[in-house]
Amino acid sequence: MNAGKQVPQEIAEFLQQPTPATWVDAAVRDLPTLMIDHANCEKKAAATALSLLFRYADDARLCDRMSRLAREELRHYEQVTRLLRRRGIVHRSLSASRYAQALHEKLRSEEPGRRVDILIVGAYIEARSCERFALLVPELDEELARFYSGLLAAESRHFRHYLALAEQSAGHSIAARVAELGELEAGLATKPDSKLRFHSGPPERDGELLRNLSAAS
Repeated sequence: MNAGKQVPQEIAEFLQQPTPATWVDAAVRDLPTLMIDHANCEKKAAATALSLLFRYADDARLCDRMSRLAREELRHYEQVTRLLRRRGIVHRSLSASRYAQALHEKLRSEEPGRRVDILIVGAYIEARSCERFALLVPELDEELARFYSGLLAAESRHFRHYLALAEQSAGHSIAARVAELGELEAGLATKPDSKLRFHSGPPERDGELLRNLSAAS
């Protein structure tokens, strides 16, 4: 057992519901799936940042932040894939969880609302990642715990950047929209899910866990 990492207070206060202990238990029991999906998440985070950079090329502050964020996410992806290779975990295709898709389905279609919503969703994804890294650290071996502990600061920083950009883009209080999307996010992250993924809810049964363990062996 490794020394615990507290979930940063600003993250705990931002998320409407904490990750259930049952998700942590399932994740620790199926680290190969968790790590493969984590690598996928880092790629998707970089792609999102680049998409924002192209879509909103007239926003200098946003483009500067997203350029840096994309580079950092890709470095994290490279680090995760090195860990996978070192541990002999063979990459396999994983279906996406319901989490990101369900959040993006709630994006407004008109600007600037759409930009604000994309950025708020980005803040929630980064905040949930930060929280889950902190919860996993005490349960992991030294190498993986050290790596995830090192990602905490980055995820917390990305959360703050996304939220600040959302506020800037809106030009007014976004508290009501943050709360609305946060309610949806909390349900997706805490209610029983059909599969284990980095941002999923706790798996509703062990069937997929057993299949994943068998595929990884």
